[in-house]
Amino acid sequence: MVNTPRAAMQAVQQKLAEAGLDSVQFESRILLETVLELPYGAPLPQQPLTEAQQQRLAELTARRCAHEPLQYLCGTWEFFGLEFQVGEGVLIPRQDTETLVEAVLELRKNEPSTCLLDLCSGSGCIPSALSVHLSGVTGAVLELSPEAMGYLRQNLKRHAPQLECIAGDVLHPPAELLHRQFHIITCNPPYLTAADMEQLQPEVAREPETALFGGTDGLDFYRKLTPLWKPALQPAGWLVYEVGAGQAPDVEAILQENGYAQVHTVPDLTGIGRVVLGQRQEFRDMRRAVSAFGDD
Repeated sequence: MVNTPRAAMQAVQQKLAEAGLDSVQFESRILLETVLELPYGAPLPQQPLTEAQQQRLAELTARRCAHEPLQYLCGTWEFFGLEFQVGEGVLIPRQDTETLVEAVLELRKNEPSTCLLDLCSGSGCIPSALSVHLSGVTGAVLELSPEAMGYLRQNLKRHAPQLECIAGDVLHPPAELLHRQFHIITCNPPYLTAADMEQLQPEVAREPETALFGGTDGLDFYRKLTPLWKPALQPAGWLVYEVGAGQAPDVEAILQENGYAQVHTVPDLTGIGRVVLGQRQEFRDMRRAVSAFGDD
């Protein structure tokens, strides 16, 4: 019978393949699990789908065949072992961004507490993962989009309720944040180039453009945010960016030009430079430099 779970999944798989989609086995399974409200990888039940479930599966399949992102259809997606609410209007958490989380975990692994600020927070996946895996995390997140803010608040309530959620523009910082001092500022800014935007996959084109487009060369936000948010870092605090493929050398140069120390790049699992970070110099180091200059 076509309405048994296994037969229904095979029918979905065929439709996805006819639509030219990849990973049809995986995606058909995910869509069926979403309709049946099953955890990922759970055994499929024996009983046939109800009429309502069949209708729901047909609807989701049609939307996926029209290239609506699978993550939006599911309503949740996994990042760093945690589940996040996602949907239209918010950037989908990606595995690439886990490299940023791992870099910060390494920086703060022996610290009893961390004051964190996450810019362009989107779904809140970065500060949530850090709050779950580090002790004593406090601080704030900043997000401009009203659509993303709904998901951000839900996800922080679940994973990091101690963090302050602030609506605002990273390019016009709220004074309350600039006057605070953070150990870590994280940011996954828009970094796609104009050429990238012309070649987007249909699924990515459904995500908010404001979370994707970083100017002609993709570097606009790095140029503006790097000096702008430096006062909000504690001495020896770190600014940690995610970057696009091939952008690491340019972002390193931006950090160095703005006086950051220990600037370096962390590669992702494929070897692509994915995270660039730099440290605000400690006051005593700056005094030492001034003293050395005066001795010459």
